Amino acid sequence: MTTVPHEVALARPLRLGAGLHRSLIRVGTGIVLLALWEGLVTWFAPSFVARPSGVARALPGVLTDPNFWSSAKVTVVAVLEGLAIGVVLGVLVGLTMGRLRTADRLLRFYVSAFFAMPIIAMVPVMTLWFGYTGTVRLTIVTLGAFLPVCLNVYDGTRSLPPHYVEVARAYHARWWNVWFGIALPASLPYLLAGFRLASGRALVAAVIAEYIVALKGLGYFILFDSRSFHQNEAAVAVLALALLGVGINAAADLATRRFLPWYRRSGG
Repeated sequence: MTTVPHEVALARPLRLGAGLHRSLIRVGTGIVLLALWEGLVTWFAPSFVARPSGVARALPGVLTDPNFWSSAKVTVVAVLEGLAIGVVLGVLVGLTMGRLRTADRLLRFYVSAFFAMPIIAMVPVMTLWFGYTGTVRLTIVTLGAFLPVCLNVYDGTRSLPPHYVEVARAYHARWWNVWFGIALPASLPYLLAGFRLASGRALVAAVIAEYIVALKGLGYFILFDSRSFHQNEAAVAVLALALLGVGINAAADLATRRFLPWYRRSGG
């Protein structure tokens, strides 16, 4: 009598999805960084220096402080307004520089020079023009957003394949059809890259203006708490600024997936 061997079911190794794997790596890295921060401050820094455990204890008090929320509202409004103005102006000027050789010769040198210049150097000059008012912050934020968008849209317009324009001219397309129907859509990857740079520079510009001009906002909130040795409370405001930057980029990614499904960023 022959015996038929039974098939042995081998347990499959546990495999994590790509998204879960990336999330675990990010969480693990964050835990390691927080542990290093806590340990280094505990061992080498004075007791008033911010540390994760102190920030966690200060978090409820800061989040229930009306001054924090009013300061956050002022900074967020200024950043969003400056971003909107800077992006619109950057697109228009970048397209003009990319499509008109005369505008390229007249403006590109100065736009590149302002982009390379530290934006903090402009704040004292702006205070002489506009006084110690919120106009200084809005102007600096707009300038910080305008420059990267303008240069990126310019690069995207200059890289437009010539045969696109030749086909449009063969069909007697108007100049605005070429600019906004061909050049601008072809420059969208460059525009998105410029927007990500602009969002970071806009946040930095707003905080710098609030530091120097002593304007109400998260920047002044951080400065005041740091100088009064409430560094844990100041760190909460720093985290709020970081979350604002992440939120702006996440909104840009969501809008890209919703309205530009053909565009995919490389690198995952």
